[in-house]
Parts: sequence; C-alpha cells; structure tokens
Amino acid sequence: MAVSPNTRQFSSLQQEIKDAAWRQIAESGVAALSLKSIARDLKIPLPTISNYFPDQDALVTSLIIDAHSSFGDYQISARDSFPNVGQFLQRLMATGVAYREWALRYPERYMLIFGPVSPGYKPPMDILRPFMMRSFSALVSVLRELRAARLLNVDSLPVLEPASFESVLSAGTPISKEDQIIYTLALVIRSRVHGMVSLEITGQLPPYGDGASSLYEFEIKSIVRQFVDI
Repeated sequence: MAVSPNTRQFSSLQQEIKDAAWRQIAESGVAALSLKSIARDLKIPLPTISNYFPDQDALVTSLIIDAHSSFGDYQISARDSFPNVGQFLQRLMATGVAYREWALRYPERYMLIFGPVSPGYKPPMDILRPFMMRSFSALVSVLRELRAARLLNVDSLPVLEPASFESVLSAGTPISKEDQIIYTLALVIRSRVHGMVSLEITGQLPPYGDGASSLYEFEIKSIVRQFVDI
C-alpha cells in the first residue's frame, strides 16, 4: 500500500528518494536508475517524486551535487586536520590520502562523478561547477601556501592556457599567471592520483590487498619529491 507523502516531512522524503537512488546505483549502476523503481521501493505514487525532482535528470544532478560536496568536504576536513603554520607537507599528503579514502568508501558516488552517467544526460555545468570546484580547491589552497612559502618546484612545468581550466572555473573568470601555474600543477597532481584510484575502483589493477595503500602513498610521496623543495 502506498504511503501518503503528507505523512512525511518534505526534506525527509526528498532524502529517502536520493537514498533509494543510491541503492539502485550501487546494485545495478546509474544506467539502471529508474524513478518507477524508486517509487515502488518507497511505496509512494510515482507522480510524488516530481514534487521533489521534475525528472530523472534533476535527480541525477542532485546526486552529483551531493557526491561532489561530500568528496570536497572530506578532503578539506583532512587538510584542516593539520592547522599549524608550516604544516604544508602534512596538509598536502592528507588531502591526497583523503582522495582515495573517500573513493573507496563511496565507490558508486566516485563513479557517478567521474564515470559515464545516464544515456542522454547533459550535466548542467553552470549548476555543477561550484560543487566540482570544492574538491579541486582543497588541493589548490595547499599549493598556494607552498607557492607563497617558495617551496614549489615548477620551473619545468608546462603552464596551460586559461581556456584549459573552463571545466572547473566559470567562463570569463580572470586568471593570473600565478593562478595558471597553480591550476596547472593541481591538474597534473589530480590526474596522477585520479588515475591510480580509478583503476583501483574499477578493478583494473592487480589485487594488491594491503599493498594498495602503500603503492598509493608511494605515488603521493613521489609527487611531493618532484614538485616540493623539501
């Protein structure tokens, strides 16, 4: 028997819908996401979902926003666990470790952020970009500190043009030469850790077991040795 939505608080039912969507994604992948199945799971009329999400794309967008927010918050929290002046390396290492930890804890959310989404889904970048930037900004902030302390080794870094950063910055955002250096290095670092984590999440690396953490930490330390004067 369907439950009347009037018996539930608006925010509560909205979260229940998203929780049900995450369960579906974890079990069958985002391509199998179905509003009809969610309504059946929650025992609510299908049209009720439209009170919260006009269509399936709106639900997917909301899930992506939540995933990006959680991903960014986790890295920022790790960064801020080393609040003392001069703890640059600890903040950089903690941010990198947090990237992998969150992905392993929420693999379906990680794949929704970085993997293929529903067929025909067109991400509304103007809406998503600030949330996408939250995770990126955790790394950028630490690199800015290192740059200000004259500890970054970027002499051989091929600096990208401003247009290269349109995926994380709004069109027309002014970018200084210093910004170009920081953003370029952030993209290089992000690409390296992202590659390892994505291969691990999708099972394309050998089963390293406990050695996976050591391998990832080795890569983080390699990045530090290459780009930080210590």
